[in-house]
Amino acid sequence: MTSKLTLVVATSNKGKLRELSSIFSELPIDIVPLADVVPSAPTVVEDGVTFEQNARKKGAFAAGLTMMLTLADDSGLEVDALGGRPGVRSARFAGEHATDAENNAALLDALSELDEESRTARFRCVLSLHDPWAAPGDGPIVASGCCEGRIAREGRGGGGFGYDPLFLVSEKGLRAMAELSDAEKNEVSHRGRAAKALLPQLSRLVTERLLDVERISRRRPSLLDR
Repeated sequence: MTSKLTLVVATSNKGKLRELSSIFSELPIDIVPLADVVPSAPTVVEDGVTFEQNARKKGAFAAGLTMMLTLADDSGLEVDALGGRPGVRSARFAGEHATDAENNAALLDALSELDEESRTARFRCVLSLHDPWAAPGDGPIVASGCCEGRIAREGRGGGGFGYDPLFLVSEKGLRAMAELSDAEKNEVSHRGRAAKALLPQLSRLVTERLLDVERISRRRPSLLDR
């Protein structure tokens, strides 16, 4: 039986790839970014108004290009005092192609007048799993997760990426996400929770596809002998 299946992830974010690889480490899969399979793939315009719309769009596009099992992620930060912003524009809060440092600075500036109790926020993630060989009419498998906290007045810790240095995790005694170990972060993070919710169905699908490959490989010799 083929030992592993390739899972394409529709992202170029190395932090997301690292986290997903860790969370799914016990599955017989090799996680690769879309660029490793289709180096010239165009960038998908993330014009959805929800994380799920963007995740579905990216996943469908990548699965159509590769014809391989594909996972897409859309995630971001929702700040209550900003009406849920930056939300789907988390990576572009300070403008198109903004760096993490620029986005963090823009967020601190937007919240500069707020007291501690008014700085509540959450990270939210939606994962969309696409199987290009699924039966007609079957949609993607979607899972979501969130992590509650609040926004610090300055960055803490040296881990993570994005807004992790500013996000204080309620369940971890208001330690910054960037202060947590990889295992601690995967336990409570929005992406970790979405991935764990998806895990049973992903595991089932991977097993089914590996069995399909095994059945096809067993049939080949008899077909070639004819």
